[in-house]
Amino acid sequence: MRLIRKTLLAVLLTFVIIQFIRPARNRSGQASAADFTKVYQVPVDVQSVLQKACYDCHSNNTRYPWYTNIQPMGWMMARHIKKGKEQLNFNEFGSYTGRRRISKLKGIANQIRDGDMPLWSYKIMHKQGRLSDSQKKLVIEWINKTADSLLAD
Repeated sequence: MRLIRKTLLAVLLTFVIIQFIRPARNRSGQASAADFTKVYQVPVDVQSVLQKACYDCHSNNTRYPWYTNIQPMGWMMARHIKKGKEQLNFNEFGSYTGRRRISKLKGIANQIRDGDMPLWSYKIMHKQGRLSDSQKKLVIEWINKTADSLLAD
């Protein structure tokens, strides 16, 4: 019984201590000239879907839910954001080469169509990440049209 108490105390103490080790927040608070919405004339309804379902992990401005204040959830979220921004950052989209922009646009459309994005783990905790068929169609059609116009240039 004594070993169980010591183990539980150690676990509790560790949990309390890790609460003080917090990752940096992903908030720039500034609109970049290279932002996706500055580079393209994005319709309001498309922009709304992208901001609600994609920008938390793929921009420099994340909306943090309450549970990210509890470690290790905050660490896991920071890791997801870092990986997401490495793949695609809507705030830096204008700095991508033309070829990379086309590739990213096609990738966005494919990932949404295939149900790979948003991630299932994001959709569990964020109902705005659960895109309806009409939202998917709206975004995919606009992105494909935009990518095709870039290919024509």
